[in-house]
Amino acid sequence: MIMSPGWLAIWGRSGIMLCSRAGWILFGVTVTIRLTGLNIYPIKSARGIPLNQSVVDDFGLLYDRRWMVVDESGLFLSQRSHPRLALVVPTIGQGALEVNAPGMPPLKVPLQPSDAVATQVRVWDDVCPATWTGEHAAEWFSRFLGSRCSLVHMADQVVRPADPAYAPATTRVSFADAFPFLIISEESLADLNARLPNPLPMNRFRPNLVVAGGEPYSEDSWNHVEIGGLRLRLVKPCDRCMVTTTDQATGTRGTEPLRTLAAYRKVNGQVMFGQNAVHESSGQLRIGDPVVIR
Repeated sequence: MIMSPGWLAIWGRSGIMLCSRAGWILFGVTVTIRLTGLNIYPIKSARGIPLNQSVVDDFGLLYDRRWMVVDESGLFLSQRSHPRLALVVPTIGQGALEVNAPGMPPLKVPLQPSDAVATQVRVWDDVCPATWTGEHAAEWFSRFLGSRCSLVHMADQVVRPADPAYAPATTRVSFADAFPFLIISEESLADLNARLPNPLPMNRFRPNLVVAGGEPYSEDSWNHVEIGGLRLRLVKPCDRCMVTTTDQATGTRGTEPLRTLAAYRKVNGQVMFGQNAVHESSGQLRIGDPVVIR
């Protein structure tokens, strides 16, 4: 097939889909892809917060993974080792982050903690400065998780580069694993759920951005998109871990969806679902924003 410059052709279940800046066209019918989900995770590996709109700053979505629980050596804790983090529910309030969990009194920490106590923390291979949020928060998380730990915050001036193997050198990232954004389509989840004995909600995959209107796994073929004028570059498929097998409402762990995904989404020994992305501009995102494939 010969395509004009600026067009992309993809074979889908319904036939050939053509893409231009105007959207996807299937047999002459324009298919509009839109942003249908917008989530932040203020505390790394804790419960997410669904939003209708959000500012995008240098780190990504405002307040996304700017706090993190660390052990006594400064190493990050996540649901991989502490699935009870799924029960930690953060809320952004007026000047404070409020944290709740079963059997625990509410915890409040400032949105901009004093930088009086600085420390070094580690996220995978990255070591970066962080601000200790105090003994009260440390005792709260230590009691709930059953091991000695602390809560730390990433200050605005901290520069932690995203993975340079995939992202431009100027890209910053908060306490996320490697990249500011994770994008998944509703159609991809629907395709997975059709293969599972029991369907799973989108929160198992903890995306920042959920889109709808295209074919299953169409996000795998995207390189650049604009959402509400915000430019994003999709840089790497997301390899999935045992966190996806953790019920985000109860903290219990099973075997799905990794067992099913491994049958058809494994690449080089890794199970892939969703796409990591970096932003090339700041701005604001809103539910319902059109997604333009560039």
